[in-house]
Amino acid sequence: MVEEKMGGCWSQTKDQFDNLEKHTQWGIDFVEKYTKFVKERSEIELNYARQIRNLSKKYQPKKKEEDENKYTWCRAFHSTLNELNDYAGQHELIAENMMSQIIAELTRYAQEVKTERKSHFHDGRKAQQQIEASWKQLESCKRKFERDCKEADRAQQYFEKMDADINVTKADVEKARQQAQMRHQMASDSKNEYSSYLQKFNQEQNEHYYTIIPNVFQKIQAMEEKRIERMGESLKTFAEVDRQILPIIGKCLDGITQVAESIEPKNDSSQVIESYKSGFEPPGDVEFEDYGQAMKRTVSETSLTNSRSDNKADRSSKGKSKTLWPFIKKNKTPKQSKEPLSHRFNDLMTSKPKMHCLRSLRRGLSLKLGSNPEDFSHLPPEQRRKKLQAKIDDINKDIQKEMDQRDALTKMKEVYIKNPQMGDPNSVDPRLAEIAHNIEKLQAEAQKFEGWLAEVEGRMPVKSDPPRRTSTLYETQNSTPPTTNNNNCAQDRESSPDGSYTEEPSSEVQSKVQPETAESGDEFDDPDEEMLPTIGTCKALYPFEGVNEGTISVTEGELLYVIEEDKGDGWTRVRRNEEEEGYVPTSYVEVFLDSNAKDVFSWRRVFLSEDS
Repeated sequence: MVEEKMGGCWSQTKDQFDNLEKHTQWGIDFVEKYTKFVKERSEIELNYARQIRNLSKKYQPKKKEEDENKYTWCRAFHSTLNELNDYAGQHELIAENMMSQIIAELTRYAQEVKTERKSHFHDGRKAQQQIEASWKQLESCKRKFERDCKEADRAQQYFEKMDADINVTKADVEKARQQAQMRHQMASDSKNEYSSYLQKFNQEQNEHYYTIIPNVFQKIQAMEEKRIERMGESLKTFAEVDRQILPIIGKCLDGITQVAESIEPKNDSSQVIESYKSGFEPPGDVEFEDYGQAMKRTVSETSLTNSRSDNKADRSSKGKSKTLWPFIKKNKTPKQSKEPLSHRFNDLMTSKPKMHCLRSLRRGLSLKLGSNPEDFSHLPPEQRRKKLQAKIDDINKDIQKEMDQRDALTKMKEVYIKNPQMGDPNSVDPRLAEIAHNIEKLQAEAQKFEGWLAEVEGRMPVKSDPPRRTSTLYETQNSTPPTTNNNNCAQDRESSPDGSYTEEPSSEVQSKVQPETAESGDEFDDPDEEMLPTIGTCKALYPFEGVNEGTISVTEGELLYVIEEDKGDGWTRVRRNEEEEGYVPTSYVEVFLDSNAKDVFSWRRVFLSEDS
């Protein structure tokens, strides 16, 4: 009946105590194994999230690449990187939830199961020890009863033997009889004791196998079933942790799809046009040059030099009339001038030298050294206008920020004045003075850039009929170039040694030959001059790498021709051959000027100082 009531309980395995102990231990080891598995999975998720974040950070735009944000395809890629950051965050969330909901719970539960299992098996072991002790006691009573029975039989046999022997005295027979009776009494007592203990043992054994051990096994069975149920819950949580982030990951992927669909190729191409639009008008038509109208000159001793100079002007005009665009770069192939230095000196004395303003010299030097001017004059007009406008906008933002701080501090001062216990009103004055100084400074800077912007917008070309182009020779034959404005450091642009633009006087003739001066790369040359004569030689003291446009590379010990002396900006213009010339640092060369050239340049410095 008891067995039927137990049904499927583990009490039916009461003779498999050791096997059950091994099985429950294996179950706890399995829980720890699964906990280790989940821990490694969470570490994989963390490493994956970290790698995704590092990848996104690696391809994030740098500060120097901020112009990329104006293109939709660049913005789409940057949005994708941001979505990947959110994607990595979801994998970090997986690892975090696994650590808190599975690993921590299973670790704590494994410790509880170990303690509970130890308690249950301790009770089982104790019950087994008690039944084994009772069994040993029963065996001891049984052996004693058996021994007493044998002793009683021997005493009875000895008494009967003594009673049958006629030679034994009556006293000996009586003694043997009393001894037999005592042994029978002892056997009877052992029998009663054995019988009593046997009954007790049977009761204990029945209680052990039908009550104590089944209860212990039922507790172990409940513990094992709870462990298995907990394993199932952990596996379910393992799946739910992944399922919870799927909607957010789906949103991340949807975001990537949306930004991909928002790419606008036409808008991006328009942005490229806006970014690189120069604002220059296309060149006009080239007019016919009628060389048949040239005035015939008589060959004489006094006209020989003039005819040479006319031929040079013809060659110069032919070469310069080929220039069609101010940014087309052309290899310069100058020819060595054969004109005597005295003629050059005469030209210098009869013509008013061209003056360069300090601003132009400083800008040319800064461009040689690789830095950009503050007014962005190295850029084409349209790009310069955009840069100046952006700079003005930034300054206005800074001014507004300073004004907001000033208003806030002013209100704070008013509060302090009304409520002195809250603070000292005078403590705000130094900060207000500093802000006022900053605003003054920013406003002055804004006015400076607005002046440059107004200058650019005033000189921006207006669309009209295409201008007509003529060569230098034709223009010089039919018009007289004005010379009254040659000393103005004004509004037009001339080329610096690296081909960028600086400010220089404007006239009709100069505007026609300006493309050639932009290509020639000479800041200090006259536009009508083909090439400069050599004024001496120099020896390179150190090697120099001419990486900027307008400079020339030299090696140590190389001999070169000097065509332009240092004007105070630290650069000397030299020529290697008819095709190679440029600027080198004056400190890198040892200059040997010709005596005539020294006289000419000393006179020229005198004239320059007088004009200035």
